[in-house]
Amino acid sequence: MGIELELHSERPGARKRAPGATLLRESHQHGEALARALGTLELDPSGKLSWIDPYGDTLFNEQEAQVVCAEAAALAERCTDEQRKAALLDLAALLDECAATPGSYVRCVGD
Repeated sequence: MGIELELHSERPGARKRAPGATLLRESHQHGEALARALGTLELDPSGKLSWIDPYGDTLFNEQEAQVVCAEAAALAERCTDEQRKAALLDLAALLDECAATPGSYVRCVGD
């Protein structure tokens, strides 16, 4: 089980475009470590990071991405496992890019 990450220039699937037409960047290298990190680390239940579904897709707009980015970075600081920490930092970087890109979305694709 893993969670793949995608950064889109606009809401994916919102318009009839070729698949992947809105895709700006994606990350697959930390999928399993990210799923383990989100499954084993203590998440703030009131935060948005806990929204990520390891079995389905989760979408964050640029405003939500800003909040989730801070949560992921804070969680990475507390993480002692290097692979999980790298996965959380990768997620934070993608969310940060989304927060800085008007109209963009991050999609977390679960297994």
